[in-house]
Amino acid sequence: MVCAPVGWGDVLILRASGKDGYNEYLYKTLGESVNSVETILLDKRELANNTDILRKIRQAEAIFLAGGDQGNYVNFWQGTPVADALNERIREGAVMGGTSAGCGILGQTYFSALEGSVTSEEALANPYNKRVAMRRNDFLKQPLLVNTITDMHYSTRNRQGRHLAFMARAATDWAIQPRGIGVDEKTAVCVTPDGNVSVFGQGNAYFLQATKKKPELCKQNQPLTWHRKGKAVHVTIIAGSVEGITGFNLTSFQSITQAKSEYWSVDSGVLARVDLR
Repeated sequence: MVCAPVGWGDVLILRASGKDGYNEYLYKTLGESVNSVETILLDKRELANNTDILRKIRQAEAIFLAGGDQGNYVNFWQGTPVADALNERIREGAVMGGTSAGCGILGQTYFSALEGSVTSEEALANPYNKRVAMRRNDFLKQPLLVNTITDMHYSTRNRQGRHLAFMARAATDWAIQPRGIGVDEKTAVCVTPDGNVSVFGQGNAYFLQATKKKPELCKQNQPLTWHRKGKAVHVTIIAGSVEGITGFNLTSFQSITQAKSEYWSVDSGVLARVDLR
């Protein structure tokens, strides 16, 4: 997921593991539209106080958060000057995006992965499983992603069920009406400052909106039930393309063109989907 286009600036890739494989690819792909591309490995919490790194973050026009283990991002960056600098760039309108784990921490309500990953089966069987580690409003603060939980590798890893469990926890623990954005592999969700969304690539993007009613049963060691007559969560599905399909707006959280839509619900830990088109 990325927000807004980039032009004539410095691109900074931040990661908590891995190497600098994006540098050459992005520089060749973006060509003359950028001045530089650099990767910084922030794999220790003490590096989050480094003045040179903070300066580069504050000077970057575009910042991309790489994949890996999002628990590392939380452990190494949350509550540090790096997080402060990233939020400064968000407020100032810099482009920011991420892939996989880097996308997973973009929402203001998020799955931290501090206890490791979790499958849909595990999360639906017990939404308070210790692996369903949820946090809110303590890391990145992108206004377009208030109360929004992102999830990635969506269809390939069958993550629809755990996404509903994350949203059920948010609705139960914080009394909010949560939203979700799910992204298939080889797919990009690109957002302009006014909230308009274009979906690029080979898969789909899924925009989830919970109803105003909380789950009927969301408790420790009990299977999740969030049924609401089969209409617990409304889902808009936008297919990607090479040119990009503009079909949704995050500000209104509604489709702006004809799009496939479904209702998703959970009954005793079992996910159900009803196609509306």
